[in-house]
Formats: sequence, structure tokens, C-alpha cells
Amino acid sequence: MFMAHWRFHAILSRPERNRLLGFRNLVLLVLLMQAGPALSTSTMRCGHNIVELGDDTYKVLETCGEPASIYHRTKIVGSTLHHPRRTLDIEEYEEIQVEEWVYDFGRNRIRQSLLFENGRMVEINDLKRSR
Repeated sequence: MFMAHWRFHAILSRPERNRLLGFRNLVLLVLLMQAGPALSTSTMRCGHNIVELGDDTYKVLETCGEPASIYHRTKIVGSTLHHPRRTLDIEEYEEIQVEEWVYDFGRNRIRQSLLFENGRMVEINDLKRSR
């Protein structure tokens, strides 16, 4: 391993090594910038208080007040297990109540979306700024 590293430096001149390392850093920076918006956070600040993943709807309502909007939907998750000889099929499905709460904290602040499944917060996402 040390020899391969040494050979890499011996083959390339200093400007070529710097250009190659600069290109590698640029690629890493672009990848990190692409991943940033897709990441969700685990806490949200409401005034001087904080809510976090796992909190229930009552705690969030008490801490942050009424959201600007609430969207309801139902999600069905589960699976069907098949026996290879088709002598036994087991179907297991569960209905999950999903609510998305959107908080708008005012002008030029980032709106935030809270996702609840069966009354527990499972995701916090930043939305576009308010105008």
C-alpha cells in the first residue's frame, strides 16, 4: 500500500497532483451539496422550546401551537409471504394514519413540515422560505 502511494507521487508532477486533488475535492463538494437538501433534521425550534422526532402530536401542539395547515392520508404497509409449494399464504397489512403539519413562522423564515405516523413525529423537513 505504501509503495502504491509512493508510486502515485513519483509518476505525477506537483502541478498534476494538485490538479487531481483539486478535482477530487470539487467532486466531493458537489456530492455534499446535492445531499444537503435531501437530509431531514431531528429537531425543530418553536420559540424557546424544541420538539424532536418521536414526540407525539399533543406535545408538538402544546409546544408550537396550531400549524398553518394539516394534511391527512392513510398509508398501508405490509407483505404477503408465499410458501414455495403454495400451500400457505400469509398476508400481513397495517393501516397507518399519516399527518403532515406545515408550520410557517413568518416572513423570510423557513417553513417546516412535520410528518406524523400514528400520532408520533417521524420526520422534519425544511420547505421554502415564506414571503
